[in-house]
Amino acid sequence: MTKSLTLILGGARSGKSTHAEQLAAAQGGRVLYVATAQAWDDEMAARIAHHRAARPADWRTLEAPQAVGAAIRAATAEDVAADGVDVVLLDCLTLLANNVIGALPDGAAVEAAESALRAEIDALLAAYSAGSASWIVVSNEVGLGIVPAYALGRVYRDALGRANQQLAAAADHVLLMVAGLSMQVK
Repeated sequence: MTKSLTLILGGARSGKSTHAEQLAAAQGGRVLYVATAQAWDDEMAARIAHHRAARPADWRTLEAPQAVGAAIRAATAEDVAADGVDVVLLDCLTLLANNVIGALPDGAAVEAAESALRAEIDALLAAYSAGSASWIVVSNEVGLGIVPAYALGRVYRDALGRANQQLAAAADHVLLMVAGLSMQVK
């Protein structure tokens, strides 16, 4: 199997995660599921628990809210002794962007948010390049809706949009999910 990078974009509840999990399972082999969510409240904790329970038992899970590239490199280096990882499924870039931007000082400019997120994407792409596994990355397409009414929302939308563009440029395949249907963009 030839290594590839696939980016799956779509709106909320468009079927991104389900499709990504199906692609990972279809590729076969050992899957490292990288979860970026953090349980900030009871509702999010319940979502995380549901996702954990739904994953195949033989998939390894890495929970990494930030510095994900370094975390994946460390995890896959550990796995080399155990025959490695065939597929890395990162779900999702949307929450990673939230974590990165949320760690910035209040009132951070869009340039600071984009710079911090660009550094995170650079580290992800370096980890992908250094390894032998195929990657599937899930992210929300947030640029199709209305312009957010508050500054932080606009900073987030702009930074995530640029991060999606950076990943799409590097990806071998880009898919757009709409109502559970996958459309090939690249």
